[in-house]
Amino acid sequence: GAPERAEQIARHFDRPRLVASKREFVTYTGFLDDVPVSVTSTGVGGPSASIAIEELVMVGADTMIRVGTCGGMQQEVLPGDLVLSTGAIRAEGTSAEYLPVEFPAVAHPAVLSALCSAADKLGFRHHVGVVHCKDSFYCETEFTRMPMHEEIARRWHTWIAGGCLASEMETAVLYILGSMLKLRTGSLCLTVSNKEREQAGCFEPAVHDTEPAICTAVEALRSLIHADKQRGC
Repeated sequence: GAPERAEQIARHFDRPRLVASKREFVTYTGFLDDVPVSVTSTGVGGPSASIAIEELVMVGADTMIRVGTCGGMQQEVLPGDLVLSTGAIRAEGTSAEYLPVEFPAVAHPAVLSALCSAADKLGFRHHVGVVHCKDSFYCETEFTRMPMHEEIARRWHTWIAGGCLASEMETAVLYILGSMLKLRTGSLCLTVSNKEREQAGCFEPAVHDTEPAICTAVEALRSLIHADKQRGC
């Protein structure tokens, strides 16, 4: 999402260099274990993310990991926790431009496994499960002032009852395009805050340090590169 996060991630690469900066899209390219890798900021939400994904595929990308932020929805998801998504609720509009809503938005199993192993190895507290993907940030965070607040609240509590871990804005389109374009995709997010816990009387400071999520993604990518090399890919 954030352009400045691209530079932060690129610091983990060998020989990183800025190759493009246009609107919300900032791209650095470098190497991990002598394999070329890149990081691109996507802006906020599905429309801009889909542009980034499509154009990265045009220049050769085959594996994509989203490193972002989210808001917790379950009581056990604390600020600072990582959320590794198995799939996404398609409550946004961009993915429906590609495939009907009946088509599931799910992670690639190899990437999800690599992310889980990396989080375990690095010792970061994390959760694995479904996330909610939306288009409007304030309709979910401040739904009481919205004209459709009753419908928004009903859906929100339905997702919670179903076990949804957190809410964010880009994973659904990444997973749908991953299926359509034959990409390996995964997504992990730092939990910044949890309004459900706040409403239950747990007042906790927001967490904005995405370095644990970045380290987890880079470690997962290294393991995928190692596995590819072993298979001769």
